[in-house]
Amino acid sequence: QVQLVESGGGLVQAGGSLRVSCAASESNLKFYVMGWYRQAPGNQRELVATITSGGTTNYADSVKGRFTISRDNAKNTIYLQMNSLKPEDTAIYYCNARLLRNFWGQGTQVTVSS
Repeated sequence: QVQLVESGGGLVQAGGSLRVSCAASESNLKFYVMGWYRQAPGNQRELVATITSGGTTNYADSVKGRFTISRDNAKNTIYLQMNSLKPEDTAIYYCNARLLRNFWGQGTQVTVSS
């Protein structure tokens, strides 16, 4: 069982930046595909970004060029650097770890004010 704990969410003005982190209990995190998803009120959970064990990244079109996903396997942690934030980025951001099955964190709220 992999436990994921997100942190770093908060309130920021449009155009600002925020970095969210996800710490995992799994010591072999390097083998997992890691990702960030988000869910806004009334919407389905959607993919934001993923990063493979080899470091290959994938982004939703809506965040390309603004968000950067990264991982530090030595610290069992992944990050999502969010720049040029928009009000439509407001959502709960969830960390995901995937290796044969999915594991989810409890989420962290990101609110972007206009």
